[in-house]
Amino acid sequence: MTPMLILRRAYIIRRLKKCGAVSEETAKTLAEAGVVNPGFFPKVTEMMVRQGHLLKTADGKYYLVQ
Repeated sequence: MTPMLILRRAYIIRRLKKCGAVSEETAKTLAEAGVVNPGFFPKVTEMMVRQGHLLKTADGKYYLVQ
């Protein structure tokens, strides 16, 4: 993984943590979490879900795995 992708992954985690997206009930879209350019590097977000770092709700919101 390139440094840019590593930074993006860390940034998404920080933003979701800061807004309290830690359960399905508190899940947020990336835009709601304050992620700048939420569509930037969509493969990073998909990879984070596949690897189990994030969970995605049916309505497209994300939350951190505790």
